[in-house]
Amino acid sequence: METRIYELFKDRSFGRILFDEPMKNHTSFKIGGPADVVIIPDNEDDIVNAINCCRENGVKYFIMGNGTNLLVKDTEIRGAVIKIANGFDKIDVIEDRVFCQSGALLKKVAEVCLKHSLTGFEFACGIPGTVGGAIAMNAGAYSGEMKDVVTKVKALDRNGNIVELSNEDMKFRYRGSSVIDEGLIVLGVEFKLEKGEYSAIEERMKDLTNRREAKQPLEYPSAGSTFKRPEGYFAGKLIEDAGLRGLRFGDAQVSEKHCGFVVNIGEATFEEVITLIKTIQKVVHDKFNVMLEPEVKIVGDE
Repeated sequence: METRIYELFKDRSFGRILFDEPMKNHTSFKIGGPADVVIIPDNEDDIVNAINCCRENGVKYFIMGNGTNLLVKDTEIRGAVIKIANGFDKIDVIEDRVFCQSGALLKKVAEVCLKHSLTGFEFACGIPGTVGGAIAMNAGAYSGEMKDVVTKVKALDRNGNIVELSNEDMKFRYRGSSVIDEGLIVLGVEFKLEKGEYSAIEERMKDLTNRREAKQPLEYPSAGSTFKRPEGYFAGKLIEDAGLRGLRFGDAQVSEKHCGFVVNIGEATFEEVITLIKTIQKVVHDKFNVMLEPEVKIVGDE
């Protein structure tokens, strides 16, 4: 850890501050080396002040949610990691509108929607991660996406200004949005849903949860679907047809249960996972002339 980082942040009150913190403790893949400092803000001011502190002092920083879509290198992570998750996760409901801070887990939002008999968010009940990450990537499942339910997004722009964006402003697309294009940091979101029947919503959520548990390798650490869906194909099917089911390097393995997932079956390292990803890409490209693009985000210094 850089001494300068410690001196800069040791007396700050930006929420929880963890020094020389292993990133494997903060990712669903259970992989990742130590970050100089991990900041876990409690409120909006903490987020803004932490970012301003980094910018004013030339400290590189990275914004993360619950770490469910990250593959972090095993080497030291220089600078600050600002984790917007637990602590910044308030959820309010007014009639058919749901207002969420960006650290709220999608599963929790779905549960609150159920409690208030609001339908339209069931698709997200099994998506891991936070609202902020879901907005950035326009997360979706079972024919639903964030773009279908978002009305407004509150965000911090590159200049430190708090802005409000409409659904149209967000430029949602498959696994992308204005958040990525413009370097925005999501602070809060407004969803518009519809009144429904509690029992029907509950049944839909149970069905989607059962389908997910039956098809996905949730028993192992992973970062969810490893690759984006190539146009006209399914990544898992291509990987299976290429004969790669169960292929492993060290403790990184193509899931036996669902070939679209690379899983950590023990103590997998970053290098083992990235070697497996590159091997999958090459074999699939050689066999089918399709280049698979990773959906998982790779984090760490070169």
